[in-house]
Amino acid sequence: MTEETDRTEKLGDDVLALILGKINDPSHRKSFSLVCKQWLRVEGVQRSTILVFEPELLPNFLPRFPNLLQLQASSIISNSSIQFLGATCPRIRVLNLNFKEKKDSSYQSVYFQDFGDEVYFQDFGDEGLCDLAKGCSDLRTVLLRKRKGVGDLGVASLVESSKSLRNLDLGWCREVSDKALESFRGLNSLESLNLQGCWLITDEGLAFLAEGSLCRTLKILNLAECDRITDFGLIHLKKMCCLEELNLAECGPKVTDNGGKFTVAAIFSLRILNLSWLVNVSDATLFALSEKCKNLEVLNLTGCELVSGAGIRALSGHGSLNQLVLAYCEYGMNGSDLEQLVLRCPNLEHIILDKRLRMWIPMSVQENILRKQCVLEWK
Repeated sequence: MTEETDRTEKLGDDVLALILGKINDPSHRKSFSLVCKQWLRVEGVQRSTILVFEPELLPNFLPRFPNLLQLQASSIISNSSIQFLGATCPRIRVLNLNFKEKKDSSYQSVYFQDFGDEVYFQDFGDEGLCDLAKGCSDLRTVLLRKRKGVGDLGVASLVESSKSLRNLDLGWCREVSDKALESFRGLNSLESLNLQGCWLITDEGLAFLAEGSLCRTLKILNLAECDRITDFGLIHLKKMCCLEELNLAECGPKVTDNGGKFTVAAIFSLRILNLSWLVNVSDATLFALSEKCKNLEVLNLTGCELVSGAGIRALSGHGSLNQLVLAYCEYGMNGSDLEQLVLRCPNLEHIILDKRLRMWIPMSVQENILRKQCVLEWK
């Protein structure tokens, strides 16, 4: 044993922890852990965040970090690894398991194993998620986007165990249905919910979301690409008195002006609204939004081909509107409509327009808009 190593071991763990608390640079903390076994142990106990590149190695290194609060992993994770995580790190609050597909040719062989006529799915599913929920009961943020094995049973177990859950991302978890949303009625702190691409969600699921305390806490709701919902299901959203951000992009032809006028426009707390590619939404919805949604700051109308200059002019004078997206809306509007909108909306700073409109809007109009410090972006 060297003299320097002997000297460091005379420092107690408490003193080392205080020293480590002053070190914020990750590379310096890594150097700290390499001094000796004691310093390695202290650094592991003090570590609160970790990014995992090889989840299959979790059993080898995770016990060194018993006090983790945040963990991120974007690749394939087996049920056994997820179960080990729940048993080893009960204090975790933020769990980012959003899946990122590999673009190399080996992706298919990593994601699936072929046993004759059977295909074995390697990524974790409801079994692993249920065990994780039992072990980690203080979860606040859980991101599970594109985890194809996650379904109703796992989500229900997670929701029932994590009473402090605030942010849940289930985007493109295609096995999640209305049955999972039924378990949400017991949540009293959820603020953000992403259900984008969960195509099994129907009007019944929206009814479940509007029950209980959730309708008084939810601020962000993403229903994009949930194309089984209709105007009748949207009616339940009127109960969500704190909803600030709503995404209904690509929800299909059954979301129409009836839903826009009588439901969406009746959510007075809305600040951000995405109605992209709703082919049956027209000027009538914009008239209602202009009149009722006084807090609206961002409105995305990409691909809403029924929107015309009359609808754009209806937004003139809106006191809060800051950004308006009109990409792929090249019909029925002209430079005069846009100029009046900008001149009469005091906070409008950014308009995104279809690039095919550029040649039809006079340069004098474009210059007037720019003088009002409003940016025109062409897409």
